[in-house]
Amino acid sequence: MAFQIPKAITPQEVAAQLKQGKQLFLLDVREDAEWVEGHVQGAKHIPLGQLMERVTELPVSQEIIVMCRSGNRSGLACELLHEKGFPIVNMTGGLGSWTDYDQLVR
Repeated sequence: MAFQIPKAITPQEVAAQLKQGKQLFLLDVREDAEWVEGHVQGAKHIPLGQLMERVTELPVSQEIIVMCRSGNRSGLACELLHEKGFPIVNMTGGLGSWTDYDQLVR
């Protein structure tokens, strides 16, 4: 049976919450080269391949919004983190669907 991500959010919803000043913990699991091309300001960068080695860098009591380019790697990261007891939310569509370019660092 496939893992069902308990909670999801769209890039537009994340952008709107950031514009409202909401403090979000954003985790970007893309590779280094993708991160350098552009990322959401304030996001924590841990490539998916390093995630389990660096899990201690993540908050256990704050919701973690996980993002990647399309939503596939973030879905896998959500599965791994959910198994460890982290409160996770998958950003569906990924940064490929991000439309508020003012919030991206390039």
